[in-house]
Amino acid sequence: MTGECEVRVRLLRGGEELLPAYQTDGSAGMDLLAAVDGEVVIPPMARALIPTGLAVSLPPGVEGQVRPRSGLAIRHGVTCLNSPGTIDSDYRGEICVILVNLGGEPFPVRRGDRIAQIVFSRALRARLSVVPDLDGTERGPGGFGHTGR
Repeated sequence: MTGECEVRVRLLRGGEELLPAYQTDGSAGMDLLAAVDGEVVIPPMARALIPTGLAVSLPPGVEGQVRPRSGLAIRHGVTCLNSPGTIDSDYRGEICVILVNLGGEPFPVRRGDRIAQIVFSRALRARLSVVPDLDGTERGPGGFGHTGR
């Protein structure tokens, strides 16, 4: 089952060449592109804030999740910090991506490079209820490797 929503986009640092796009019919995320001037080189074990040149207007109840690209991670050791990064429906500023280079070589980022992906999802708002006890489960409070696997 698929759904669609309209996302209004404002271009801040260029034209439509920076618009995100799905790469295949089955892609869950659209690739975000770098909107840098020239080149930004991220040294090993360093991070950089990379602009995308986009601001969005999301419908109420929809969030954007900024996630790493697996190809950058496996080939270069480059991933996103604060991942997934959440774009709230009331945020109107530029979408930027915090890239970190965990690889051993400097990593250049050039204008138009695919640097991350954005997935749009429904976001539920919770109503918290304080209770004296929680319902039991087989797992209970076990976590962080409690199954021994």
